[in-house]
Amino acid sequence: MNTETIVHPRLHHLGITTSNIDAMVSWYRLVVGMELVHRTDSATASTDGAAVMKSAWVTNDEANHRLAFVEMPGLREDPDKARHHRVQHFAFAYNTLDDLLGTYVRLKAQGISPVLCTDAGAQTAFYYTDPDGNSVELHVDNYGDSWTSMEHMRHSPHFAAKPIGHFVDPDKLLQARQAGASPSELSKRAWRDEFAPAQPYDPRVLL
Repeated sequence: MNTETIVHPRLHHLGITTSNIDAMVSWYRLVVGMELVHRTDSATASTDGAAVMKSAWVTNDEANHRLAFVEMPGLREDPDKARHHRVQHFAFAYNTLDDLLGTYVRLKAQGISPVLCTDAGAQTAFYYTDPDGNSVELHVDNYGDSWTSMEHMRHSPHFAAKPIGHFVDPDKLLQARQAGASPSELSKRAWRDEFAPAQPYDPRVLL
């Protein structure tokens, strides 16, 4: 048994409280392909006197669950959440830019659009808002491997000067990709603001 060296566990899942478990499960199923593993109308059924809490566990890979939803009565969205400690956003990673862009097209047809899109050098990221107002990032590593993108974040003066990167219009990015531009070329052009949105995004939407 190791009692001295720091063990590096991997992040496994997130637990999210909600007042509308049905909408949350449906949204994550549609957006990132989550499938229901188990659901109960009372996660505390065996505990005498405990509040009834609807719960659902969902996953989109080999893990037994990646998100756990707990519906608690009386919850409401905080209109002043920017002033409170909380999880600011969480992210899902795609293997390729085409996967990210294809997802954008699919979700747009369902009436789900990102609130902010950016090329940050190491990654291209589209940010969405779930039914409870949580910020959910969908992204792709622009280098294709974590080691290189980590070195970029550690040593790039461009990243240090502008960590959020350059805003992009996903439709312009999609059009350029469909015209034959490579992912690496698209990132370079994004940093020349060739895909800038007509109206700049307000980064406060992520707060």
